[in-house]
Amino acid sequence: MNILMVVHGYPPRFNAGSEVYTQALTQTLADRHQVLVFCRQEDPFLPAYGTTRESDIDDARVPLVIVNLPRFRDCYRHPQIDAQFEKLVREFRPDVVHVQHLNHLSTSLLAVPVQLGVPIIYTLHDFWLMCPRGQFIQMFPEDNEDVYALCDGQDHVKCARHCYRRYYSGAPGEVARDESHWTDWVQRRMEHVREMLRHVDRYIAPSRHLLARYRDEFGLPADRLTFLDYGFNLDRLRHRRRTPDGKFVFGYIGTHIPAKGIHHLIEAFARVQGDCHLKIWGRHTLENTKPLKLRCERLLPEVSRRIMWCDEYRNTDIVHDVFNQVDAIVVPSIWLENSPLVIHEAQQARVPVITADAGGMAEYVKHEVNGLLFEHRNPTALAKQMQRFVDQPEWAATLGTRGYYYSKDGDVPSMKSHVAAIESIYNELLTGQRSSCAGVRVQED
Repeated sequence: MNILMVVHGYPPRFNAGSEVYTQALTQTLADRHQVLVFCRQEDPFLPAYGTTRESDIDDARVPLVIVNLPRFRDCYRHPQIDAQFEKLVREFRPDVVHVQHLNHLSTSLLAVPVQLGVPIIYTLHDFWLMCPRGQFIQMFPEDNEDVYALCDGQDHVKCARHCYRRYYSGAPGEVARDESHWTDWVQRRMEHVREMLRHVDRYIAPSRHLLARYRDEFGLPADRLTFLDYGFNLDRLRHRRRTPDGKFVFGYIGTHIPAKGIHHLIEAFARVQGDCHLKIWGRHTLENTKPLKLRCERLLPEVSRRIMWCDEYRNTDIVHDVFNQVDAIVVPSIWLENSPLVIHEAQQARVPVITADAGGMAEYVKHEVNGLLFEHRNPTALAKQMQRFVDQPEWAATLGTRGYYYSKDGDVPSMKSHVAAIESIYNELLTGQRSSCAGVRVQED
């Protein structure tokens, strides 16, 4: 097949979960198909909407067409991007278009494949289609002390008041006018998204939590929704060798944005007693990493010196650079994560995970079976579970050996089996016949 993959970023420029998954999926599909990736960059020294062509830095078989979008991060549709995309579709002539994410691209590009009779598959990685900011976290909650409060559902006025207030003029006498303007903007955005989603033939959800919310809260048709967990290159995640050194080491992997809850992790770690350390991996940024480091510096010296900030790692080297150096991984996100790659990767490497009892996090970690759960957004509860591992390191290692909860051998789904299921969905749409996605582990209800 000719497969056109659409994603808002591609490694190494962008290295979060959906981008890393897309790269792994694309590289495996390239074993049997011609795959082309349409993605973005943000180069302020190049004209907006221009395109460049490159290849995947790790796989020359995968060509990239990269559109430049340096100054329009909050716009959701761009006729200029649609035009570039249409040109590419007519040139490449894909059999299917597989969308991973449209944030910072253009929602209206979904209308292009339909005009040419090309089916569209859309993988749901977060809440961005049903929440303009993607994570159901409010920037300006009613209680100013509750920084980044969870939102209980999308509402146009609520979005304007609690998230888009950052664009208000600031003049006291203009609040009502500003709120009206941004309420209208959100309404138009949501109506447009719903209109564009009529073009999507199949949605893939990597967690049942996410599938249920899109079905029940957003009204996506159940017959177009498919649950399919992510797939992984198992060979890259084998042969972990952790040499005990008397210290219990917790690890964090991921971006340093507030939604990931590193501030809660630091607060919790400061309460844990014993000879333990915390290593934090991820791309350092001035706006997020620096204030987090300042939080660490304000802790007692005997605590702060046990927190280490590590450079971003290459996903291909995650076992050597990360898992060999830790005894447990902590996923402290304050939003309702979907199906975190890091949880799966740690489980495949047989590293126990501590994460929140909410969302897709709790779906993949079973308390005291293959890891520990703590009350979501509660640093005190997190500290309690971390302390249990420090006090009982042998038990922590035992939990880690269980691995993935939904397989007998503890292995996460392989990328090979995952691609077989993806190909089955492609073929189903192309032939109009229902397929069974044979060979893919499906989670029990």
